[in-house]
Amino acid sequence: MEEFVFYNGKKLRKGYTTGSCAAAAATAAALYLFRGQPLEDVQIKLPNEAMLTIPIAGLELQTDRCIAYVEKDGGDDADATDGMLIGVEIRCNNTSEIKIDGGEGIGRVTEVGLQIPVGEAAINPVPRQMITESVRQVIGSEKGALVTVFAPTGAEIAKQTMNSRLGIIGGISILGTSGIVTPMSEEGWKQAISVELAMKKQQGYKKIILCPGNYGEDFAVKELQLKADQIVSMSNFVGYVLKEVQRLAFDEVLMVGHLGKLIKVSAGIFSTHSKDADARTEILIANLALLGMPVNQLQEIQACNTTEAAGEIIANYGYEEVYQMIADKIKKRSQDLLKYRKPETQIEVVIFSSQRGYLASTQPLAQIMEEWQ
Repeated sequence: MEEFVFYNGKKLRKGYTTGSCAAAAATAAALYLFRGQPLEDVQIKLPNEAMLTIPIAGLELQTDRCIAYVEKDGGDDADATDGMLIGVEIRCNNTSEIKIDGGEGIGRVTEVGLQIPVGEAAINPVPRQMITESVRQVIGSEKGALVTVFAPTGAEIAKQTMNSRLGIIGGISILGTSGIVTPMSEEGWKQAISVELAMKKQQGYKKIILCPGNYGEDFAVKELQLKADQIVSMSNFVGYVLKEVQRLAFDEVLMVGHLGKLIKVSAGIFSTHSKDADARTEILIANLALLGMPVNQLQEIQACNTTEAAGEIIANYGYEEVYQMIADKIKKRSQDLLKYRKPETQIEVVIFSSQRGYLASTQPLAQIMEEWQ
């Protein structure tokens, strides 16, 4: 396995997923319990058939069971689970079946729409397969085992993840499709959003509200009285999420966001993180110029560090109509992104600022509040 990846000119170390940790811990526990081999590291097979060596942080052998621990290593893409202990307890089973469950610190699925049925431990299919194959390799085809995955600090760490949004309660998830964490890929975050969208669709939602983050969600719920369970956070991945919404065949989308974030979309910027693009002031100046704002006033806008500060100048000179222009452009750019694909997705937009509140929308605000209840 290649241990490094290059991103923006930097050499970054890869890590391994919670699924790989669980598979390695299960392997170590099985080897000690069934073969009497207490190993300091074990090899597991990844889904692509490559082998990965993972160190074992601890072993506890009792008469009828063994517990092994692995310390999660996210490489240079450290997330909330980096450095935590993933444990696996293995017991003998009277049948030849390998049964997998979650214990302390592993979340339980409480809502339909995920890969795991309601009531089951949040251990995804690929990690389950990796655990099963690893243990089977040790015990052979005639014996069985009871495998319990746990995480001593999982309940607390889960508060830093998206699990509660996905209806996974009480702990972390055991995840991974490749077994490897690739630094700075952002793929894990995108996949989590896709999972949440797919879950909403399976639950029967035909319309979805997209917000860039907490500010948008708070405004949608507190000011527009919209339903929190219809909202999905798209973070900075506006283009990616819009295409996912279309792929999943949602009929309508309502985008609710702060001017400083969504203004970028009005200029066709669909990855809105400042590392990718930060042209807020330039976009605002261009639209104000189209409305006839004099150069000296545009220069005042140019001197502003935030759209909030610019809002005071815009109000003083009476150019608030710029907000409607920007909202309409956000809608047009978003629909243009999807127009060559099917099915068609109707998009509406609401923009606001922290200091001035509601700024503009592509439909009358009362109509949006009524139709999206």
